Amino acid sequence: MDIIIHQHPGISIAALRGEVDLSTSACARSAILDCLIAGTPLLVDLSEVTYIDSSGIASLVEGFRMARDKQLTFGLLAVSEPVLRVLQLARLDQVFPMYADLDAYQASR
Repeated sequence: MDIIIHQHPGISIAALRGEVDLSTSACARSAILDCLIAGTPLLVDLSEVTYIDSSGIASLVEGFRMARDKQLTFGLLAVSEPVLRVLQLARLDQVFPMYADLDAYQASR
């Protein structure tokens, strides 16, 4: 798994790529939480995630909770089909704010 953090006006984007599983989810968790600890609103780009397991989902949930506690924006961006299926199974597609792309996010503001 690779993680690239992009800075945009008023928000950071953490782009994850590859498989987010037990062996890589700690890195995803750290990147997500580091952005939020810094007080930065965050979108997690999942467009290039090919697989996610429960540990990866747990990292997203932890980020969502921290953002809520800090009153920061947190959402998922361009969710890939494999990730969307897992989110739907867990009914988390109704919990996480999800945006097709950055333009959709900005239009929702």
